[in-house]
Amino acid sequence: MALKVELKPNERIIIGQVVIRNDEQRTRFFIEGEAPILREKDILTAASADSPAKKIYFAIQLMYLTQDTTHQHEIYFQLVRDFLQAAPSSLAYMTEINNTILSGELYKALKAAKKLIAYEAELIANATRV
Repeated sequence: MALKVELKPNERIIIGQVVIRNDEQRTRFFIEGEAPILREKDILTAASADSPAKKIYFAIQLMYLTQDTTHQHEIYFQLVRDFLQAAPSSLAYMTEINNTILSGELYKALKAAKKLIAYEAELIANATRV
């Protein structure tokens, strides 16, 4: 079954390791076959990965795009160790992320990492209130 994708004007999408940018008009196309796909709203750049949780997301994103869980392996686990040391309360989030990576579901790991980013923002907001 083909995946239907609609792109807004000038929106970007990554298919495999290729970035595609739409022109000035809304576009619809169908993707047949298997390839890692990320819409612009789900893409983090190295520059925009400006927090520990976002760096974890970025490492998972690179794993997903290369379809290789060993890619970024050492960096990922160092980031996770550092995050857990700073915020032990994040263990449930990390467990979910790790389990999805171990089961080969890297897109689901990205979704779980988005929850970690939201949790990190919550922790920072609570810390600044005190």
